[in-house]
Amino acid sequence: MVDLAIIGGTGLTSLDGLEIVRREVVHTPFGEPSGPLTHGMLNGKEVLFLARHGYGHTIPPHRINYRANLWALHHAGIKRVIAVAAVGGIHDDLPPGALAIPDQIIDYTWGRPSTYFEDDLTEVTHIDFSYPYCDELRALLIDQCKAAGLNACETGTYGATQGPRLETAAEIARMGRDGCTMVGMTGMPEAVLARELDLNYACCAVSANWAAGKGDGSVISMAEIEENLKTGMESVRKVLQQLLSSL
Repeated sequence: MVDLAIIGGTGLTSLDGLEIVRREVVHTPFGEPSGPLTHGMLNGKEVLFLARHGYGHTIPPHRINYRANLWALHHAGIKRVIAVAAVGGIHDDLPPGALAIPDQIIDYTWGRPSTYFEDDLTEVTHIDFSYPYCDELRALLIDQCKAAGLNACETGTYGATQGPRLETAAEIARMGRDGCTMVGMTGMPEAVLARELDLNYACCAVSANWAAGKGDGSVISMAEIEENLKTGMESVRKVLQQLLSSL
């Protein structure tokens, strides 16, 4: 039975080489997921794939039904989740095209349903979120980056913003002072919902651009982001193929 799922973000709405076995439509108590769960074989290993923004990349970050997505994966028997995410580089070690495996996260989002523990409770439920990512899965990703001949930042703090707009240079400067090394729009509440469901969750982040005010400080070009993601996501595919071969 498949126990590994890959959530694809911007630039990864499908997996090259994935032999699709079936697509599963799941209805959840929290509404509809971003799309059907795609069951398939990659490098001879069973894997499940879900496009976070929908398979046509039409769902903006603040409208993604994160609770439905994670519940659907849990319902399908998934135990481990690798979340692929496009980010902006804040730290000097994250130029466009670089990979990072974050170990911390700061949540700047608002208004997103962010817990399963709010209705019909017998008691108030708190979870430990001191270390939001699974160390074992992070180590596996780091090892497979090395095996694929790719350099990746082995730590980092993901700053999750509301979107869909990009951030101002002043906001990025504040985030840098807060300790963020990268910025994205989908890291929360995805990570905490995975923790509530006892899913082992790790993120493979791809720097699509310098965050606002970083690099040469020029205006961020969407065409440039798309071009950087082509290179970055090709690296991610190599890591995923390497990882599946090692399981």
